[in-house]
Parts: sequence; structure tokens; C-alpha cells
Amino acid sequence: MIFQRALKRELISTAAGVFMTLFTITITMMLIRILGQAAKGRVASDDVLALLGFTSLNYLPIILILTGFVSVLLVVTRSYQDSEMVVWFASGLSLTRWLRPVVEFAIPIVVLVSLLGFFATPWAYRQSAEFRERFEKREDIARISPGKFQESAAAQRVFFVEKMSDDLNKVKNVFINSTRNGNITTVVSKEGTVETNEKGEKFIVLDDGIRYEETPDQSGFRIMDFDKYTAYIASKADMSGTNVSARSMTTMELLRDINSQKQGELLWRIGLPFMAILLMLLGIPLGFVNPRAGRSFNLIIAVLLYMTYSNLLSFMQAYVVQKKIMFGLAWWPLHLIVALVIVLLFAWRLGVNSKYHPYVLLSSLKHKRLQERGKQ
Repeated sequence: MIFQRALKRELISTAAGVFMTLFTITITMMLIRILGQAAKGRVASDDVLALLGFTSLNYLPIILILTGFVSVLLVVTRSYQDSEMVVWFASGLSLTRWLRPVVEFAIPIVVLVSLLGFFATPWAYRQSAEFRERFEKREDIARISPGKFQESAAAQRVFFVEKMSDDLNKVKNVFINSTRNGNITTVVSKEGTVETNEKGEKFIVLDDGIRYEETPDQSGFRIMDFDKYTAYIASKADMSGTNVSARSMTTMELLRDINSQKQGELLWRIGLPFMAILLMLLGIPLGFVNPRAGRSFNLIIAVLLYMTYSNLLSFMQAYVVQKKIMFGLAWWPLHLIVALVIVLLFAWRLGVNSKYHPYVLLSSLKHKRLQERGKQ
């Protein structure tokens, strides 16, 4: 009992450090990416913190799975390095006695990963998509960052505005390049205003500018001066509605009117809790290390194993989406294989002193060869 309490305390303290490290790295990388998108005008600067929160919530199940796996691996590795396992085995205790404290440590993580995977993460995906779509549906002129070239929502025009009033109604030093039916039109003006007609449609009215027009069947440009030039501000809101992806659907929505896309997403969500518990159990036999060796090799193996497990789960998801395999035959074999690997590794470590263990058989074979050479 004393050992189990001490082990759980060590697992929790190690997990706290690992989680903070992984979470900080993830948040930093996501913040850099979102700030880059905001600088390029792809997301609103006011939405950066909200998008960062939604993105971190999306990555939280993966962070928790890695936290549990690495924590168990580090604690077991430290026990071998400090020769605590030598005392443990000399006392007649088995490696299987680690199962109970590790499972007790794993249960809250598995429950949290399940809640996040089945409920919180889909909500975060949907909120993030709505924030981005809301920005994309804004009028072209509202999406412009002064001093930067900005592509329109429909990808048919490029805007440049040097200055813009706070109410977005007046612009100065405007450049508009548009393409329609193969015709390329460039408009340059010193100033302009944004106006709205009775139907709620918005137009930009430019004053005292020049218009350059090029047609595919003619060489050269047509140059025209104008006192006023009116351009419709295309809005993405005029386009079709939102395409809700399977990742942003609730679990109940996935179970209704089910198709291959929904089955693939359901396979991933079901796989996360299995991945969490199996990797933590895998960390017990995998944590063996020579006391004279370092821990870095085990950490590299841990990362490779997680990546392999995660990628194989993604492959199974892709096969279900592409209808190459049925959902009922796809969601469980990978986890069963990992469970069998865990059993084999436990058997390998528990039978290390058995005369039938591969190490013992190999040593016996080498000893016989040495004896035969000695006789010769």
C-alpha cells in the first residue's frame, strides 16, 4: 500500500511536469500559426485568443494521451536506473504489481480523454469554424488591412488600401485588380466611399481615378479616366451555406443518418480512450533500461510508438471513409494487436529468469560453443 501511494504521487507529479511542457509547446506553436494567419488577413485579430482556446481544446486529448504514456515510462525508467527495481524483484514482487497503481492513475486521464473526444472537441471544432466563416463572410472592404494587399473572398479581386477611416466608410489611395471572364481590370483612385443601397447591397464609389482594362483577344490596355467609379463589394455571404464537417458534429449527429465520413470520425473518437489506456500499460514493460544507460533512448521509442499507433489509427479511419473496410471490422483490430504486444512484453519481462527465455537460451548456446572450442 505504501509503495502504491508513493508510486501514484510520483506519477501525478511527473504527469504535471510533462503536461505543462507539452501544453506550453503546443500553445506556443498554435499562437505563432494563428498570429501569422491574422497578419495575412485570414482571420480577424480580435478572434486570435478565441481561436487559440478552441485549437488548444482540440489538441488536449492528444496531449493527455502523451502525458500519461511518457509519465509512466519515465517513472518506470527511473526505478530501473536507481536500482529500485532490483530491490523490488529481490523482495519476490512481480512487475504485474505495477498494474493497479498505473490503472488507477490512468482512469481519470481516460475519462477526461473520452469526454473531450466525444463532446468538447467537436464543439471546439464547430466554434472555430464559425469564427473563421464569420470573418470570411464579411464584406471585402471590411476584411482589408490598410497597407496590405488582400485577396477577396471569392478570389476574383485583389484590394490595396493605404488608409481607412475607423467606420470603414472612407478609403484613400485605393488599388483594385479584378478578373472576370478573362478580362483583367485595374482601378487606381486617390479616395473613395462605401455606400449601401435600398436592398442592403454595398458598393465602393471611387473618385478621380484611372481604369486599366485588358482583354484576352486584344493586345495592350484600354486606359480611361473617371470622376466616379462604382464597384460592387462581393460578399461570401451570398454564397452557399456552411459545410459542416464530420469533425465538428456531435456524437449523436454522427450516429444519425450514418455514412462513411461519420463512421471514420466515430472510429477516431472511439480509438482515443483505447490509445490512452493501452499506451500507459505499454509503458510498464517498455520502461526497462540498463541502470548505466540514459533515458533518452526510451523517450525516443515512446515518441515513435505513439506516432506509429496514431498513424495506424488514422489509416484505419481513412480506409473506413474510403469504404475500403467496414466500420465493424476496422475499429478494434489495431487495439487488440497493441494489447497482445503488451501481454507479450509482460511475458518477456516476467520470464527473464526462465530457462526457456530467449536470453537464457542464447546464453546457453554461446556457453556450449565456448566449451566446444575449449575442447578443440
